[in-house]
Amino acid sequence: MDGAQILIAGIGGLGGSWAQRAHSKTGHDIDLVLIDADETTFNAPDAHVIRLGRDLDSAGCAALPPLGEQRMRQASDVSRTLLDGVELVILLTGLGGGTGTGAAPEFARQARLSGAIVISIAAIPFEAQETRVKVSKEGLSKLEANSDVCVRLDLDRLAWQARERGIDWRLGASWVEEFVDGLVRTLMRLGLINLDLMDLKTIVGHSGGSTLMVGQGDPEDANSLLEDALSAPLANLSLDGAKACLLQIEGGPGMTVGQVGLIADAFTARFDDNAQVILGARVSDDLHGQIRVVAVVAGLDETTGLSLV
Repeated sequence: MDGAQILIAGIGGLGGSWAQRAHSKTGHDIDLVLIDADETTFNAPDAHVIRLGRDLDSAGCAALPPLGEQRMRQASDVSRTLLDGVELVILLTGLGGGTGTGAAPEFARQARLSGAIVISIAAIPFEAQETRVKVSKEGLSKLEANSDVCVRLDLDRLAWQARERGIDWRLGASWVEEFVDGLVRTLMRLGLINLDLMDLKTIVGHSGGSTLMVGQGDPEDANSLLEDALSAPLANLSLDGAKACLLQIEGGPGMTVGQVGLIADAFTARFDDNAQVILGARVSDDLHGQIRVVAVVAGLDETTGLSLV
């Protein structure tokens, strides 16, 4: 597929910031749309913009999800034009306020109606923000219902990891950027074992919970690669009994078939015995002595896997 078939969407202030950074990292001819009711989000000259509401101000949608949803519905003509021909939407947002909680599920709904696969990455509020956590729950349920894959990012875990690295968590969400870049690479570049959009559709078509993982490390240490992927700031992730997985393994010129096999075994060891695994592999000159793994995992038991507490 080409870049015109992929759209990165940032909804709300946090989602817009992450989307811009992820878009810059991909280095491909991919469209970017920023959606907000706050003018300060729109600082990317190459981005499409959907302004939610006639009068934009710093109050945004005033922490009112129904207002964000209503304004997104009112902008459906604009989004319909933008989504024409798009096959994959990567949606980034933060839940707990008015725009992300209200507008993100509605944009995801419109994208799926247009025929696109929707992969959403949603930041869950800090546990100490009790009001925002309550607000986020309904939006999360709607976003999951309107997404093929909805990944829940734990802001408490993300902020802790950022502090360990001495960076601002709002600007240093490298996991988000690496994931988006890895997914785009997976779908746009030919490999030794090639993956395409039909493979992705097959995996996300499985019922149950779903998530995404990104890991990078020593090609000789498959278990450490898995640990790196599991250390991502995801909310309550369990891979036990997963029914399906799209697994892309990318390494330097020295990558061997044996290394690919060991890594695939490590990532799928806890899956259901009859799990469907679609494997892709590619050599990249920029990965010297390293291997990067991107995994889309589906068919998770939602009662024991991903949950918002």
